[in-house]
Amino acid sequence: KKIDIKIITENYITSQSLDFNHMLGGNWNSEKYDIVIGNPPYMKISKDAPEATAMPSICYGVPNMYFIFASMGLFNLKDDGEMVYIIPRSWTSGAYFKRFREYFLSEGKLIHIHLFGSRNKVFDKENVLQETIIVKIKKTKVQPDNVTITSTHTNKDFDQCTTLVAPYNLVVSGKELYVYLVTNEEEVSVLKKLHQWDKTLPDIGLKMKTGLTVDFRNRDILRDDAEEGAIPLFYSQHIKEGVVQFPIQKEHEYVVTEQKGLMQDNHNYLFVKRFTAKEEPRRLQCGVYLSKKFPQYSKISTQNKINFIDGLLTNMSECLVYGLYVLFNSTIYDEYYRILNGSTQVNSTEINAMPVPDINIIQEMGRKIMKSKDMSEKNCNIILEGYCG
Repeated sequence: KKIDIKIITENYITSQSLDFNHMLGGNWNSEKYDIVIGNPPYMKISKDAPEATAMPSICYGVPNMYFIFASMGLFNLKDDGEMVYIIPRSWTSGAYFKRFREYFLSEGKLIHIHLFGSRNKVFDKENVLQETIIVKIKKTKVQPDNVTITSTHTNKDFDQCTTLVAPYNLVVSGKELYVYLVTNEEEVSVLKKLHQWDKTLPDIGLKMKTGLTVDFRNRDILRDDAEEGAIPLFYSQHIKEGVVQFPIQKEHEYVVTEQKGLMQDNHNYLFVKRFTAKEEPRRLQCGVYLSKKFPQYSKISTQNKINFIDGLLTNMSECLVYGLYVLFNSTIYDEYYRILNGSTQVNSTEINAMPVPDINIIQEMGRKIMKSKDMSEKNCNIILEGYCG
């Protein structure tokens, strides 16, 4: 059968932006297609780049060209048409991609997702650092019952896929429309257990925030010793065996500053490491910080390579901090985060969207671990299983 090929040399995005935005001068009856197949460019662009300003409804912060292409590809489909794209998995969560997800998952529905076991083996001869997935989208507003998720270890063994059929409303869920890339029934079980709770940290008056001080940009305020006027600067290295230890004879453990933006009240916190190595067994690594252990300070500071959970209105009680530790030191919460985010960075936006129990339940968990004095992951699991088993 003869195939007609037409190569269009115009800018794929800007040449159709009036059509996409239904603006004056656009073609409201632009040509649509049954099938769209794409391997878009993966590159960040400035928020005032022509492609970003051409599609403001899907762009937020620093946009990436790949999701702009994917949005236009979906726009180019006929109703009930299908699109297959190979794209990074980064769009499946996070604030930067929220507008894109809202468009992509309202105008279309995920039918099939393919995952690769190793980012290094997807493209044999290319240095692609992104963790890449293949998605098949149908242009429809009718939500399917299920989505098929397959996975392989390399790009050469598609005949050896593992296949999972998962409920659509479990894979695509939450107010943020996150996409949970589950690969087996055990991971499905993790989602089901935690999704029985409909609260988030902000819902119960708490919030995870990123550490305040970028140390290498504030070298002039760093101190090695506790001189007059100095306050502690906490790093991820201070998190040891579930608690925050200080000092540890590390350089630059103190700061001398009057900048309000670099100081926080000496309250109770749960500190969580923001970065971990790929090979480490846990992504969520946390430690309890109690203000009463450092009564000489009214203010402290945190390096921006840690996150901390804080009360939005009041200082958290000790049992609440310990209860949060039970959650974030448990195996199930670590597994949940790994399903949600494939990177080694713990993102506060995503943590703030994770389901948590009511605050009174978290406090009960805290009292149990305080009584046992056992901060191990195993004990956290035992306590948590009593509430979500």
